[in-house]
Amino acid sequence: MVRVDLNSDMGEGFGPWKMGDDAAMLSIVTSANIACGLHAGDPEVMAETFRLAREKGVAVGAHPGFPDLWGFGRRIIPFSAGEIERLVAYQIGAAQALATYAGHRITHVKAHGALGNLTQQDAEVAMAVNRAIRAVDPSLSCLTIALGHQERQAREMGLSCRSEIFADRAYTAEGHLVNRKLPGAVLHDPEETAARAVRMVKQGAIETFDGQLLPTPIDSICVHSDTPEAVGIARAVRAGLEAAGISLRPFHEEG
Repeated sequence: MVRVDLNSDMGEGFGPWKMGDDAAMLSIVTSANIACGLHAGDPEVMAETFRLAREKGVAVGAHPGFPDLWGFGRRIIPFSAGEIERLVAYQIGAAQALATYAGHRITHVKAHGALGNLTQQDAEVAMAVNRAIRAVDPSLSCLTIALGHQERQAREMGLSCRSEIFADRAYTAEGHLVNRKLPGAVLHDPEETAARAVRMVKQGAIETFDGQLLPTPIDSICVHSDTPEAVGIARAVRAGLEAAGISLRPFHEEG
């Protein structure tokens, strides 16, 4: 049976400001990537999100990003590779501490936003993130954007690596995410998004905006939680996968 993980980025509020409906999303997904306080999140938000995930049986990971609350981590900040390595290590440690505090444990690391995009396209940044993971806890899986430098490097370094595609984002002919500033970069229709996700899993390939198929392992599918349609899209994607006979389980579970 084909199986896949369904993940979402969460814990992205800050203080009294809320982002997305984490409680609803945690009833749908199998894994959650929790912001670690630099692009979003804080100790209160992190602890509560880890607690909810534990109660709902959802696997959790660290979601480190650039220290950019104002820009939500979606702007490139020109840190050196060493600085990125230490920023990621810092955030993994925060996630491990707050998850433990909440009675849960993190199983993976997924870079956020601009940092995540760079790990696909910039070999030096990808290596910095992988080195941070290996230094802090090499048992953690790297959840990487498919067809990128981080994926290749992680496997070469002997790290556990899982490839991720995005249900609700368009892809360029090169397999990169279409810039959010461009029309059609983010998908909003639940049924269209679900049908496309099912096709990609069945085909074992990314569908690009111009109709190409780029073969890749697909271990996890991301549905973003920060759009108005997020919960509806996540429900439609899960229902579509299950109707197609695709089993949903956290990717860290073996067997």
